[in-house]
Amino acid sequence: MDVYRKITKLRTALGVQRSSGKRIALVATMGNLHEGHLELVRLAKQKADIVVASIFVNPLQFGLNENWEQYPRTFDEDCAKLIAEDCDYLLHPDEREMYPNGMSQQTRVFCATMTDVWCGASRPGHFEGVTTVVTKLLNIVQPDIAVFGEKDWQQLAVIRRMAADLCVNVEIIGAPVARDTDGLALSSRNRFLTKQERIKAKLLYKTMLVMAEAIAGGDRDYLKLQKQASKKLESAEFRLDYLAVVNAKDLEPATNDDKDLRILGAIYASNTRLIDNIGVQPA
Repeated sequence: MDVYRKITKLRTALGVQRSSGKRIALVATMGNLHEGHLELVRLAKQKADIVVASIFVNPLQFGLNENWEQYPRTFDEDCAKLIAEDCDYLLHPDEREMYPNGMSQQTRVFCATMTDVWCGASRPGHFEGVTTVVTKLLNIVQPDIAVFGEKDWQQLAVIRRMAADLCVNVEIIGAPVARDTDGLALSSRNRFLTKQERIKAKLLYKTMLVMAEAIAGGDRDYLKLQKQASKKLESAEFRLDYLAVVNAKDLEPATNDDKDLRILGAIYASNTRLIDNIGVQPA
């Protein structure tokens, strides 16, 4: 695996591959890689000839109460994992390389829909940071496909909308949520859970499964399902951020006419925020 810290050098290398007809995939990460990230790389390997991963802890997507400096940096371990998956290139720029004019002067990419609800309501400015850095990465790599995890469904929906609105010539592919044996969605944040919190955290997924089974069985009283599930989570001493049944594409609250739904949930276990989602088609 070739590691690049300079954008121009990566572009030169990719130009050679592109001119020979190779299909290129991008997997954008902030590092601290776990099995979920590696599943993205594996899917990218199936869909393209050349896989480019990126590791950049993007300061633009961290809010006022989120400590960018404390985000785990595990570069050597990450490289070893990517090499084991036969990743071809890694882009690992520093902040100056990505934002040469400084963050305060950086042109921003703002998606006008889906960014001020759910996670966007809890993390103001977060998605503007995401869409800005993803746009830059897509412009740098110019991939044929880009693979993102479905675990952060809202992020995936926003990126798809952004790419469509800006006419970015890339196929955005979602990879299924990678889960631990008890169903908990894999996340870099899971390491911050206490042993007791880790045992209880699987309740989010199990509660959403019950909701999904009810909806698939014909129950369309989404507000009632949300209230019942919310009480169950709160009784387990979780602080609920949100739990909602939404249209999978535009993230609006689900209506009886919607055919493709997503159950979105976010909870706090102490100071650790966990998110998850499940897709469901109503009967």
